[in-house]
Amino acid sequence: MIEVEHFTKRYGKFTAVNDVSFTVQRGEVFALLGPNGSGKTTTMKAIVGLNVPTTGRILINGIDVRRQPKAAKRFVSYLPQRVVFPENLTAREVMRFYDRVRKLPKALADEALARANFNGFSDKLVSEFSGGMVQRLGLAVVSMPEAPILLLDEPTANLDPLGVKRFREFVLEQKEQGKTIIFSTHLLAEAEQLADRVGIFVGGKLVAQESIENLRHTFLANGTIEDMYLHYVGNDQHESTLS
Repeated sequence: MIEVEHFTKRYGKFTAVNDVSFTVQRGEVFALLGPNGSGKTTTMKAIVGLNVPTTGRILINGIDVRRQPKAAKRFVSYLPQRVVFPENLTAREVMRFYDRVRKLPKALADEALARANFNGFSDKLVSEFSGGMVQRLGLAVVSMPEAPILLLDEPTANLDPLGVKRFREFVLEQKEQGKTIIFSTHLLAEAEQLADRVGIFVGGKLVAQESIENLRHTFLANGTIEDMYLHYVGNDQHESTLS
């Protein structure tokens, strides 16, 4: 369903992502796991067509994102790392705006707000929301369309423990509906609980792809995320990429 082929992104002399390739199958939950600045967000934005590869290509259902961006984007619903909504609108008004833009049934907005646990907050202004509530509103927006692919960049940022629990329920519900989900995280436990497979990013490179079963066997029982990075990139590179 999603094919990333030798994706490289440079900004001048700086290489943000270097020769990354992976495939995500239909109905799979795939985590981009790595420390901050490792290339996860740059890769996410390229998949959704928000930045153009310096080299390589990205296909969604066989459609080249660079050559046919509109055709590719219709399969995708995207939650960016930093969510911003007009502060003079209520949560319900934000949802109604998006359902009009996407020409969706009005009832979907209320259903999405209910799933995001917005009881009592639906008619409050966004300006009154905490960072976690804004993030939950973003999840509500991304869940509305019938897009078969969800791209979620650091989706639990700013969420409290209850919000994290709701997010995990949300991912499992979407997976049960047959959706393909890619999310980024720097938390090993989050990837372990939700993903079928992980792509491990360090220093702009995809250093490994692992099934969760293999990751559990190798690291989660007796190791740490630091042990994992050391295993894949070696001590010298580990120190330089995480400093």
